[in-house]
Amino acid sequence: MEIPEEYVDGFTEALAEVSQTGRRLTRDELDARRALGERAAEHGYSLRRVVAAHLSAACAAWPTLPGAASAATAREMSAVTAGLLEAVRQAVDAAGEGYDHAQRLAVRQEEAARREFVDDLLYGRSDLNRLAERAERFGLRLAHEHAAAVATGPEPYDDTHPVTRRVEQALVTRFGARRILLATKEGRLICVAPGSQDDMLVYFAEQARAATDGGRVAIGRAHPGPGGVVHSYEEALNALDLAERMPLTTPVLYAADLLVFPVLTRDRHAMADLVRTALGPLRDARGGAQPLLDTLWAYFDSGCVAAETARRLRLGVRTVTYRLDRIKTLTGSDPADPLHRYVLHTAVIGAKLLDWPAKEL
Repeated sequence: MEIPEEYVDGFTEALAEVSQTGRRLTRDELDARRALGERAAEHGYSLRRVVAAHLSAACAAWPTLPGAASAATAREMSAVTAGLLEAVRQAVDAAGEGYDHAQRLAVRQEEAARREFVDDLLYGRSDLNRLAERAERFGLRLAHEHAAAVATGPEPYDDTHPVTRRVEQALVTRFGARRILLATKEGRLICVAPGSQDDMLVYFAEQARAATDGGRVAIGRAHPGPGGVVHSYEEALNALDLAERMPLTTPVLYAADLLVFPVLTRDRHAMADLVRTALGPLRDARGGAQPLLDTLWAYFDSGCVAAETARRLRLGVRTVTYRLDRIKTLTGSDPADPLHRYVLHTAVIGAKLLDWPAKEL
């Protein structure tokens, strides 16, 4: 695409004066070159075209420039040529500076627009219809189902962090640049993808864990509409929070697998009452309730196998057996009895969720 002559307006006139006087380009002339370079960038012309336009104009005007035409000796011609070449260099440099400034401004504006969109998308702000329109620009069709995944690591990440770039490059290489959004929020990596393409988020989880040296990833369920991304994102955040409090050791968490926990804590008063009733007597044990609570957690998590419980706690089997007998004596509930086991297991989960016994209920 050839660049119009208007982008070199005034250039040959300036060269004509330079050829006669040997002066450098004035500040006003350089400012004009910068302004035209900016305008060329804004209108989509390449920097190569801008440079080529100036060089072509200089070549076309060179034989007719007053100083070049009137040079009587080789020395005079050499001096005129040197002055003209310096003027061309100044002009091209100024045009390139203006072009680069426009490009940087466009990038900053694009980054600001993208950040604003991500904030509105993840917080559910802005008019939903308008949000859906803006999403098209970033490759998302919010009328369809989408799911969000959130990754954490040993340090906070932003859009320019090497980890972010590495994960983004892997996703673009595998799936292309459309229909998937990678961003950062509060130091976490965020990935939004169509709900019908589970492989995108699974691959994101693999790449994020590799890039963060074993970080944790949570994947929300797919939900339709502009508000569906917010819902899925909040599910993923809640899964990460739950994993910290329980604690859960699974490196990739699926919100769909953890739905029982919000159900258990929906009636907080009832859960607190269960914890106090079923586990409250453990406070009377020597050393407090925490060691016995940890034993119950490991016991249920290991399928109620005392030997595996001992291995996980790095204790002797006899110590674990003693603790289980002590729990039975204090609470009146036998962890080996199926009915008692269900009540105790639910109470232990509730204790983890409510941070008991560290916090009073």
